[in-house]
Amino acid sequence: MKNTESLYLAPAVHAQGHVNLPGSKSISNRALLLAALAQGETRLEGVLDSDDTRVMLDALRQLGVQVDDSNPDLIRVQGASQWPVREAALFLGNAGTAFRPLTAALALMNGCYHLSGVPRMHERPIGDLVDALRGLGCVLSYEENPGYPPIQIQAGTPDASRPIRVRGSVSSQFLTALLMAAPVLASRQSRELVIELDGELISKPYILITLKLMACFGVEVRREGWTRFVIPAGAAYRSPGRYAIEGDASTASYFMALGAIAGGPIAVHGAGEQSIQGDIAFAQVLQDMGAQVDRQAHSITVRGPQVALGQRLKAFDQDFNLIPDAAMTAAVLALYADGPCRLRNIASWRVKETDRIDAMHAELSRLGARVESDADSMRIEPMRDEDWRAASIQTYDDHRMAMCFSLASFGPVPITILDPGCVSKTFPDYFSVFSQLVQA
Repeated sequence: MKNTESLYLAPAVHAQGHVNLPGSKSISNRALLLAALAQGETRLEGVLDSDDTRVMLDALRQLGVQVDDSNPDLIRVQGASQWPVREAALFLGNAGTAFRPLTAALALMNGCYHLSGVPRMHERPIGDLVDALRGLGCVLSYEENPGYPPIQIQAGTPDASRPIRVRGSVSSQFLTALLMAAPVLASRQSRELVIELDGELISKPYILITLKLMACFGVEVRREGWTRFVIPAGAAYRSPGRYAIEGDASTASYFMALGAIAGGPIAVHGAGEQSIQGDIAFAQVLQDMGAQVDRQAHSITVRGPQVALGQRLKAFDQDFNLIPDAAMTAAVLALYADGPCRLRNIASWRVKETDRIDAMHAELSRLGARVESDADSMRIEPMRDEDWRAASIQTYDDHRMAMCFSLASFGPVPITILDPGCVSKTFPDYFSVFSQLVQA
């Protein structure tokens, strides 16, 4: 799929079946980093095999961490609070879940490191994280544009005698990076380490994932509301021995949506009511739109109308701050609603793999939809049969653009997905699984 330039999708009518979700990208890269920082060997079960996790694995190996992935279903990581390689140049692609946390961890490693990525990664802001690390006494500099990668890290003298302050209004990954790296410093000092938020924090569920994983690796963070986080003096990661990674809830959104628009039932396995991922809340969005949703501990089954036969979902007007990735799926579902739909509080789309507000606006319009957008919201009119236009969908090297627009194949015209191989970032087999569920 990676080398396929385009993928033609004929108009579809019905879909049903079962999906075993790949491992969560957010959990996989967090768990890999924590395992690399933890004393002892950690056996990670179900790590996602994708571009972003390969980037993290390659970086850890380059830094001297012992990783055995000869059995991809059970990756073994031998961790240490200080990594042996003190000088390295790391290429991290477009993986924010690798770039931001590694920046924070390496800034506390007393070494010299250069971090870079693809051109789009160099357009994604990192200034809030760098400012927070500089305030701690770390030494970081920008190679090109201030506030953006590439980043050069030098040995510094970090001092956590005062709270570390960071903004959380652009990306929750900055706070996640500081939290996960904090025990590298806390383990060496006799005072607790405090992180304080300046202003609003977006995407809070991703911070909860971080805190729950840290607890699994032996570090309990005291959270005081959403403004103050306290890491105990002497805190250090310890291997839990074995850790199983649950299925990706963001990926589940495409298949749950498929059940909602294509009759179903579609059953997704690997993430359910007990999931620690915020995007599992997308199931409630679908239920509010009129789909039947059956929730189990580790699976969700969705049934809905067959929109290809003229049935409609209920329109929505919703704040998607807590589930910005799954919100992209909702934007495509708006085409099949019974009235205009509005997505609010999605400003974080601007600094993802592409500017997702502009990209979504452009590609929905290409299909014939009437769309309005601004800095942090989007309004989408539903489509009538005569509105649809056969179109080639640009994906902007953004895996989520490719996956969510597969759902547009339930209109009355064919569509073509350009560069479908970009899904390798999180789910290389996505279109193969999709095609097995769909009936033209």
